[in-house]
Amino acid sequence: MFRNILVHIPSERPVRPVIDVAVALTIARRSHLDAVAIGYESMSAAGMIVEGGGAAVAAVMGAEQERAQERADGAIAVFEIEARLAKIAYGIRTLAAIPAEAGQTIGALARLYDMTIVLQPEASTTSYDNEIPQHVLFNSGGPMLMVPYIHKGPLDAHHVGIAWDGSRLAARAVRDAMSFLIGAKAVTVIAINEEAGEASSDQLAAHLGRRGIAARVQRLTMDRGKVQGAILSVAAESNMGLLVMGGYGHSRLHERILGGVTRSMFDCMTVPVLMSH
Repeated sequence: MFRNILVHIPSERPVRPVIDVAVALTIARRSHLDAVAIGYESMSAAGMIVEGGGAAVAAVMGAEQERAQERADGAIAVFEIEARLAKIAYGIRTLAAIPAEAGQTIGALARLYDMTIVLQPEASTTSYDNEIPQHVLFNSGGPMLMVPYIHKGPLDAHHVGIAWDGSRLAARAVRDAMSFLIGAKAVTVIAINEEAGEASSDQLAAHLGRRGIAARVQRLTMDRGKVQGAILSVAAESNMGLLVMGGYGHSRLHERILGGVTRSMFDCMTVPVLMSH
């Protein structure tokens, strides 16, 4: 598993967290790694032109596309230096696109890979790079590994936490993360406000045990608005290096909107999270 990995290299935000994680994973798993960087074109410049007609608009948009491409090329150049030094099998792709097209493009591109690595959004930074993870999560059809923007170094998946609620999305995430679970030294199933059901945390632990994965269950009762905080507290206290969870959302005006816990995790995560939708 994870023999074919894609990493999104931000063109307007720090690139080191995702490069370090992606390159180290590729080395450890003897995988192929492709990197994509997107420069975002602004449509506002053309809208400010009131004289000169179509030729003036075309000139402005051409210059904007060139600047966007330069940003993408600059970001991918940093990745390529690290990939060459690591002597991994890799490929690169850059493009310039308006934001709406960028999301659709990377969502479709990610469908060809076993996993896509992205950088956690940062609310204090205004960039369309922040929107890429949501497009990947809902449109790739596969697992997404989101790296905190404060992360340093490779992924340390010695202790993996599973945010478990018995749902289809949580089950999908567990299946997608199986190779991490098998390789971990410790696995903790985090069950918050668990109710009786067919897919309980104890049953999940028993299922994992049949795969040779010794998992312990930690149950918590928490107010609905504090679920995300409780998950991250458990992760910090137990020194977890990776969280596994389903990525929730609902359709609204034909757009994908993040569910509450998923949105909170996007905003406040302090440990890498593997999500599936």
